[in-house]
Amino acid sequence: GIGVAPNAKWMAAKACGGTRGECPDDDLLAAGQWILAPTDHNGQNPRPDLAPNIVNNSWGGDGTFYTEIVNAWNSAGIFEAFAAGNDGDGTTCSTTHPPGAQAETYGVGAYDVNGKIANFSGFGPSPIDGSAKPNISAPGYNVQSTWPGSAYNTESGTSMATPHVAGAVALLWSAAPSLIGNIDATRTLLNEGARDVDDTHCGGTAGMNNVWGEGKLDILASIDKAPHTAATVTGKVTDKATGAALGNINVKATDAAGTVRTVTTGMDGAYRLPLNAGTYSFAFSGYGYANGSTSGVTLATQQAYTQDISLTTVPSHKVSGTVLDVTGKALQGATVELNGTPLDSVTTNANGQYSFAKVAEGSYSLAVKPASPVQCNGQYTGAATVGSGDLAKDVKVPNRTDSAGTTSCAPATYAWIKGSSKVSLSGDEDAKTIALPFPVKLYGVSYSSTSITTNGLLNFLQPRLGDYTNLTLPNAAQPNGIVAPLWDDLVLDGKSSVQTATTGSKGSRSFAIVWNKAQLADGSGDRVTFEAVFSEATGAVTFQYQSVPGKGASATVGIENQAGTDALQYSFNQNALTDLSAIRFSPKAA
Repeated sequence: GIGVAPNAKWMAAKACGGTRGECPDDDLLAAGQWILAPTDHNGQNPRPDLAPNIVNNSWGGDGTFYTEIVNAWNSAGIFEAFAAGNDGDGTTCSTTHPPGAQAETYGVGAYDVNGKIANFSGFGPSPIDGSAKPNISAPGYNVQSTWPGSAYNTESGTSMATPHVAGAVALLWSAAPSLIGNIDATRTLLNEGARDVDDTHCGGTAGMNNVWGEGKLDILASIDKAPHTAATVTGKVTDKATGAALGNINVKATDAAGTVRTVTTGMDGAYRLPLNAGTYSFAFSGYGYANGSTSGVTLATQQAYTQDISLTTVPSHKVSGTVLDVTGKALQGATVELNGTPLDSVTTNANGQYSFAKVAEGSYSLAVKPASPVQCNGQYTGAATVGSGDLAKDVKVPNRTDSAGTTSCAPATYAWIKGSSKVSLSGDEDAKTIALPFPVKLYGVSYSSTSITTNGLLNFLQPRLGDYTNLTLPNAAQPNGIVAPLWDDLVLDGKSSVQTATTGSKGSRSFAIVWNKAQLADGSGDRVTFEAVFSEATGAVTFQYQSVPGKGASATVGIENQAGTDALQYSFNQNALTDLSAIRFSPKAA
């Protein structure tokens, strides 16, 4: 198969915690380098062999800094398609945006359902370097695509046209494998296959102009012009016992140099795989069947070769078990998946039990995802090997951590510390900065003071930011660098107070900040009593709840780093808190 990567801007946004358009150049460069040589989660062990064949890019800005990355991609045989930008008005020239406007990139314009250039599509010549842009145009108006939340949506833009080109290159390389990694030849075939549109009002010719580029994408024409020197292997995979066609079987062809091409059978069991001349081994694998293989198959140029195979079913067995939470109690409502199988996920019952009635023998990955609110229960992934009999697989989910894995969360033993020193804090919106009896670390930064707000929040960066509206964590919006035992809209009236207390001896002290009978500002008249307790010895902070009517249904509970890019959120507007309970946030041991 041909690997097509999502756009580098999206990948950088995931890495930097922002959204498309919010990431600094350094993050984009890092994403570009990662595409050249993907790494593990710790940024180690780069694997250039796992680089994608094609990268779709739907972003714009001052892209001139990205030239080096684009050239590196092209040198590595990675085809890159860039959106030309949506700042056009249907007439004005030089409205393309970098990086799609740069000479080094393959820029894509958009046209509508009537075959007319879209009024938003960016025109050349390039305002960056004067090069002819776009390179080609593709459908980009009212295009239906997938959408977050397992949904579909209809969008318009050159960002919707560019994936057509990325997919077209994947199709071209699949049909003509000798082109894989040959960027110049691939661009030439796309250009030669495109249907000319004569619009020279921004310069150029009927064959190549600054409105349409080379014209409308026509991948069939490009494939017809491609060098079809490859052999074509076709075949059908069937059930050995019944003769029934087997769909979704993976077919892998490996040549003498170790180069691998893969394809999946259709529902009719058929597959087609163009391959360069050479000697190959074939491997066939799919859920519920023993692997099949054949080797020493020598293919000549333009040879038509048939490789059918029948696979034998393997026995199936029951897989079941119990899922426990971080305290060892049954975890109800958790989703359990057996990755590597087509089986639907199951949900744990009131006793934490799950069961798959029939699972084919083989090795899989068992994944457990706690139901929302997840609180301190993290996700579990582990091996599950189904052998010659039923498999009993019990799971205890791990403690949740923040994204970086620097802090974990766990239920703690409730041990209330009574406040002894009053803090001069009152009213509806107020804050007071206090000195800490010992340094407190938050995400690697040591602090000697913190700001206490009336709204159940400790802010280590700024004393007051109008924090009466609680937010999800992490959140780029202020406040950042916070500890939130019960972030809600609270009022400290004559019946309320904030106190502190220090217990223990030097080196093992505990420092408590206590909100006593703070009134919820929702008109209910309910009052909450809670505290945050810092440990000098461990660096942990424990939230304790003496009385929480409403169970935190309108509050945020958790901690957040100074940039608002990482956090460990226990709950947000959820009935997650109980009286006489405690939660501990502990830093990862060095």
